[in-house]
Amino acid sequence: MREIDVRLITEQVRDLCIQANIDLGEDVLQAFDRAIEKEESPVAVDILKELKENARIAKEEKVPICQDTGFAVVFVELGQDVHLVGGSLSEAIHEGVRRGYREGYLRKSICHPFTRTNSGDNTPAVIHTELVPGDRIKITLAPKGGAVRI
Repeated sequence: MREIDVRLITEQVRDLCIQANIDLGEDVLQAFDRAIEKEESPVAVDILKELKENARIAKEEKVPICQDTGFAVVFVELGQDVHLVGGSLSEAIHEGVRRGYREGYLRKSICHPFTRTNSGDNTPAVIHTELVPGDRIKITLAPKGGAVRI
């Protein structure tokens, strides 16, 4: 049995919130390059080039790629041989989101579902947890934009 202090989870989620909003990832940038090569529309090529430039600026200047930093959607693969100590998994994740959105200067846009009052810290996060074999925990964070339905 492996013990993991939830404070480590909080720190990692904080870092993931910031990274996911400033670093588009090399695979996406390569996909832009492939699309630019194949695209026939000059307007579309210009847009793809602007998206690449926005991604470069975001990464270099440590600013969000987009003003809509979205819902923090967290995917957790929790090893069945992991024992978490120092608190709960969900509260550690929510605290990591609070810190990440505050320290990363990310837009906090999450509202309570009934009062429509902004939470002020972008919580609660959406958390998907899967119990898996092993003694490790894997956390993936994806900021997802929202939509309003009237």
